[in-house]
Order: sequence, then C-alpha cells, then structure tokens
Amino acid sequence: MKKILLAAAVSMLSFQALAAQDPEAVYARACAACHNGQLPMAPQRGDQAAWEPRLAKGMDVLVQSVTNGLNAMPPRGLCMDCTAEDYQAVIELMSK
Repeated sequence: MKKILLAAAVSMLSFQALAAQDPEAVYARACAACHNGQLPMAPQRGDQAAWEPRLAKGMDVLVQSVTNGLNAMPPRGLCMDCTAEDYQAVIELMSK
C-alpha cells in the first residue's frame, strides 16, 4: 500500500511541474518588454553569462524573485495568470 501511495505522489508531482502556458507566448507578452535589452539590469534572453549567477541561486529562488518582484521587476513580472511552473519554464527559456 505504501508503494502505491508513493508512486501516486511522485506521479502527481511530475504532473504539477508542467507549465500550463506556452513559455514563448508568456515571454512575448510579459517578459520581452524588459528582457530584450530595454532595461540594462534585466538579463537578456540567451545571455548565459548574465543568467549564470542567477541560476546558481537555484530555480526556487528565481521563481520567488519573479513572484515577489525584485529591483525594477514588479511582482509577478507582468504575468498575473502565471503559475510557479510557468515562471520556471520561462526562466529556462530565457537562460538558454
């Protein structure tokens, strides 16, 4: 019984990690305005050198920064309907 419950819990966690929205679409509507170079302190999409120290903090910290806002970035990063999984997918997209 414990093995079945553990397998079910792992399955649920794997389903929850999927982004509900297309990361490209979220980036285009909510992130690109600042992360395409308009704000010099916002790391640009694909700038691995700029993203490296941020990624070193861990994905949970980055998602928390987007959710709460950081420096010039407003809370939720202009995506009011994004989930933590959506933010993670967009961060992964931008940092590669």
